[in-house]
Amino acid sequence: MKKLLLLLLPVLGYSQGYTSYFTGNTTNITTNPEFGVCMMGGAAVQDNAMIWLLQKANGGDVVVLRCSGGNEENVYMSGLGVTVNSIETLVITSVAGATNPYVLDKVANAEMIWFADGNQWDYISFFKDNALEDLINYHINDKHSPVGGAGAGMSILGENYFTAQNGNVTSAEALNNPYNANVTIGGFAPVPPFYSFLSVPGLGNVITDSHYDNPDGRGRHLTFMARILKDMISPGTSGIGCNEHTAICFGADMIGHVYGNYPSSQDYAYFIQPSCFWATPGPYCNSGQPLTWGGLMTYVVPGTPNGENYFKVNDWGNFWSINYAGGSWEDWAVVGGVLSTSSGIGPIMSCALAVDEHELNKFNALPNPFSNYIRLENAENTMVEIYDGLGKRVFADSNFTTNTIDTSQFSSGLYFVKIQKDGKFTTKKMVKN
Repeated sequence: MKKLLLLLLPVLGYSQGYTSYFTGNTTNITTNPEFGVCMMGGAAVQDNAMIWLLQKANGGDVVVLRCSGGNEENVYMSGLGVTVNSIETLVITSVAGATNPYVLDKVANAEMIWFADGNQWDYISFFKDNALEDLINYHINDKHSPVGGAGAGMSILGENYFTAQNGNVTSAEALNNPYNANVTIGGFAPVPPFYSFLSVPGLGNVITDSHYDNPDGRGRHLTFMARILKDMISPGTSGIGCNEHTAICFGADMIGHVYGNYPSSQDYAYFIQPSCFWATPGPYCNSGQPLTWGGLMTYVVPGTPNGENYFKVNDWGNFWSINYAGGSWEDWAVVGGVLSTSSGIGPIMSCALAVDEHELNKFNALPNPFSNYIRLENAENTMVEIYDGLGKRVFADSNFTTNTIDTSQFSSGLYFVKIQKDGKFTTKKMVKN
């Protein structure tokens, strides 16, 4: 077995737009890699997650793509105890560098590709819509080889993505105006090949965000999702966020295992989806006005050294399955640009509240809009619940025997009246003046 060589001097290609840092055996070999995706929140690399991904290369050649920095990954990866044939970092500073024959050859022959942290707009500017993009997608979808990224490298892996074309944006800035000039989104393309950048199995209709806890990235992530829905970049969207020092890894089974150092560190991953698509309103998302959006479910998963906690990344919207473990559900809502969170009950319970209205077609709720009361017709001896537009339950009666409900204390806004009888459910949307 060949041992890794010492770090070689960098191969400089300034005129070609790239610099190479090489570690290992200069003779290329071909192995049988295994599909895997690893997303890290940035700031520091999670050792066990990186070991998991390196092992997927099956001893082959690793290529690190970045647009700034140096040989940090070479030094780090070669010290993790996983045998690979070579590790080469390609620091690419232009489209010319991205499409240089040397770079394309190295990517074409790689058994694993890793995107380092940096600025995602550099990746999009230099790698998108050219031969390098094609090779990366071939690596993922045809060779079924492992890929991953940290920080900005994670942020480009979703089908939808924050481009950072005009610079960064904070949660406060995005929530206060979803059409802030710095809220720049890329994503699904309506013409072949139907993606605008990378096509990663398990991350379709997903927008990822990293460095989630430095600073708080939840508000801007929700704004990205709201913009995607409002502008119909994608007809539906979900979000995956990752705190710094936290990683999410999944293979062909799409089970996203979360790595970190919890409980000694607050290392969490976040899996966000609009709850009960058919029963909750979409985002109130307009230029120059604060975002309002209720009814979001988030599964918050602590990352542990062994990655035993998980969420299945291709199971969005399958409200009747339980393909998650080790985390907790939270309900998220934004009102007037202010994010609030509370403990949630998860999709199986909350989405059971909204089923085809024809199941109980005799039930009615009047008047609509209402003011100080709601009158229910044909609702005797049923379970009645009322939820506000943020998903908070404001009324419940497990055996409803009257025909009116006092709503004088309700605030103006959207409400959902939900009724259950003989195992059947229905929902009425109502508005209080």
